[in-house]
Amino acid sequence: MSSLKAASSLKAVSSLKKRLPEPAMPPGEDPRDYARTLAAVYDATMAGDRAPARPRDVVRQSWQRLRELGIDPEHSRVEPSMDVAELDLRRRESGLYDVLDDVTRGLESITASGENIMVVADLRGTVLWRSGSHRVLDQAARLGFVEGANWAEDSVGTNAIGTALVSRQAVQIFSAEHYARSHHPWTCAGAPIRDPRDDRVIGVVDISGPAKTVHPTTLALVDAVARLAQSHLRDKHRDNLDQLRSVAGPMLARSGSPALVIDTHGWVAAVDALPHRSRVLLPAALAPGRAWFPALGLCELDPLPGGWLVRPITTGERISAPTVHIDLRDSENMSVTVTSGFGEWAYAPTQRHAEILFLLGSERRGLTASRLAQDLFGDPARTVTARAEMSRLRKNLAGVVAAQPYRFVDAAHVTLSCPVNGAHLLPFSNAPAVRAARLSQAGSEA
Repeated sequence: MSSLKAASSLKAVSSLKKRLPEPAMPPGEDPRDYARTLAAVYDATMAGDRAPARPRDVVRQSWQRLRELGIDPEHSRVEPSMDVAELDLRRRESGLYDVLDDVTRGLESITASGENIMVVADLRGTVLWRSGSHRVLDQAARLGFVEGANWAEDSVGTNAIGTALVSRQAVQIFSAEHYARSHHPWTCAGAPIRDPRDDRVIGVVDISGPAKTVHPTTLALVDAVARLAQSHLRDKHRDNLDQLRSVAGPMLARSGSPALVIDTHGWVAAVDALPHRSRVLLPAALAPGRAWFPALGLCELDPLPGGWLVRPITTGERISAPTVHIDLRDSENMSVTVTSGFGEWAYAPTQRHAEILFLLGSERRGLTASRLAQDLFGDPARTVTARAEMSRLRKNLAGVVAAQPYRFVDAAHVTLSCPVNGAHLLPFSNAPAVRAARLSQAGSEA
């Protein structure tokens, strides 16, 4: 090997070592002896006395944050878990659904022993999924470590989930390194999962179990699995850009003017007659019509499924507002077609989304979450379920449907086609507002 290659290899090894997370327990230590040492450090620190050793930096900083917040280490508080509908909404909005299988498979070797559980939490520390043996799951449940519970650091003290979110790095917490004394019989290792589109932490993968199961290599494995999840998200992002490019290609070909296609994070899927760039800085808010882009100036925006067609314009140029046509005449072949000056694209709604589109098309001023819940389910309290449905719909109609209240964007021209015979309007629907519309139309036709 040449000296240049050797130097490069040594540099790579050194860089890798710097990136490796620090395990809670040094290799070769006896877990029981080390736990006793940590307990002595914990008791002295909490009492304000001189400790026999200094806590690791990540633990010391966490304890300091929690003491400044006035959190009592003797009384850990776990926020009540949420209902099934809200938990499902959190799961769908987390961005972690697509990596759950990768994470589960990557940590099977640890959970298979029956001594540890695997946990995935969102960016707020909410436990979204758990898996492992029933025995350890039951032990964890006695601490409130269940789906829907909040395990952020300022909720339950120093722990691998909450502390990984605060420190934005992989951490392992062993025994008395936990701030809450009730958690000392446990060990946990957690690593943040980042969204590769913007490097934002969107969640944490965690392995937890009885303190006797602590192992220095657990943290490195959890960190590697988190990085694998990020790689999967990166591949999915590339696939989404490819799909966006396939929809936008014909539009760019017909536009006859410089334009580019971006996703909702500003990543560029396609460019025509403009300098190539991989990403553009987005304005504060995106809506059909005009918007100012720092790198492009004044532009016209047209919504696409999962992104935007962006065309730099000159002052005084006429803006073409998008047209949204909702066709509900045939309940077996419903569609939403979005048309602009550059072309059109269509979406085939589910039955639930067809109900919502009918309601939004009939009430252009918009609907609050409680009003939508009343119209769909006859219960204004079911706002979580209504928001979950709107979250799914808005992903398919990005830039077309707005929130607060839920409505079609003001710039859009919306048309709604319903059956000639009002009794045939969305015949599958039991939504109170749809049933009322059927009766009203049938009565007017009599």
